[in-house]
Amino acid sequence: MMLQAIFLGMVGPWQWIIIGLAILLLFGGRKLPELMKGLGTGIREFKNATNAEEEEGQKAKDKK
Repeated sequence: MMLQAIFLGMVGPWQWIIIGLAILLLFGGRKLPELMKGLGTGIREFKNATNAEEEEGQKAKDKK
């Protein structure tokens, strides 16, 4: 967590703009929506799996 905070502190707004432009150049405008949709789906699945694990842990805790 600390390492992530340090990394995000080192990347400024101009670096994010350059990264965004590089991604746009690499994948093109037509592929970008597909990439973002895939990323959103992956994040949603991760959250669902995390929530399911928490619910199972809570059920197991309640049974004790």
